[in-house]
Amino acid sequence: MSAGKGPTIHPTAVISGKADLGEGVSVGPFCVIGDEVSIGAGTEIGPHTCFEGPSTIGKNNRFIGYGSIGSPPQDLKFHGEKTILEMGDNNVVREFVTLNRGTGIGLGKSVIGSHNLLMTGVHIAHDCIVGDHVIMANAATLAGHVLVEDHSNVGAFTGVHQFCRVGRHAFIGGYSVITRDALPYVKTVGERGEAGIYGINTIGLERKGFSPEQIKGLKSAYRILFHSKGLSMKEKIAKVRESGPLSNDVEILLDFIETSERGIVR
Repeated sequence: MSAGKGPTIHPTAVISGKADLGEGVSVGPFCVIGDEVSIGAGTEIGPHTCFEGPSTIGKNNRFIGYGSIGSPPQDLKFHGEKTILEMGDNNVVREFVTLNRGTGIGLGKSVIGSHNLLMTGVHIAHDCIVGDHVIMANAATLAGHVLVEDHSNVGAFTGVHQFCRVGRHAFIGGYSVITRDALPYVKTVGERGEAGIYGINTIGLERKGFSPEQIKGLKSAYRILFHSKGLSMKEKIAKVRESGPLSNDVEILLDFIETSERGIVR
């Protein structure tokens, strides 16, 4: 264990001698921290939370309790190979969250960034990458190999299919089933083949400090991409690019569409 101000450990907690707890870590009642688990300074761990390794947890995270962190993948192709979970700093992880490690045939790791809020019952499966400043509401679920980009919001009871992407600043409404890529900056709601898009997430972007000019540019591109008639998506993208100098946000939106392998929700 690290030198300096040592961790505070409840007497009912079980901590492996091969775990590393940083300065000021607090471990609550009936927690279990296994081999090859590293927990950064200032992290608070609530009761009945289980950590399995190899897992690396950053600084100043807060686990409310009853979570399963770094558990093995729920994948029949996983045969005990050494894979990891990595988490950044300043995340809030609510009750009954499950975070699985990667698989040998996937990335070999699952990665959670920093400043995220994972609400009660969230499940993040193997080989997922979650960026920074992401909100996943109650019981939102990511299947394996999902990418969730920065500042996105995944609504309650939403499921995201394997190998899908959720773009930056995306907003996915509750109870959605996402089987194709969810566009950045856009509101997406609905179930499987009936999921659709409902315009730029104006209110959310305003709250994040986007300027009127940035939002206007995204709305203009959106109109061309999704309301123009008689053009292929490739032609629509070309039309957006011909419309004049584009903001970085519009370029991100166009690049997301062009690089989609599963297709986009539209």
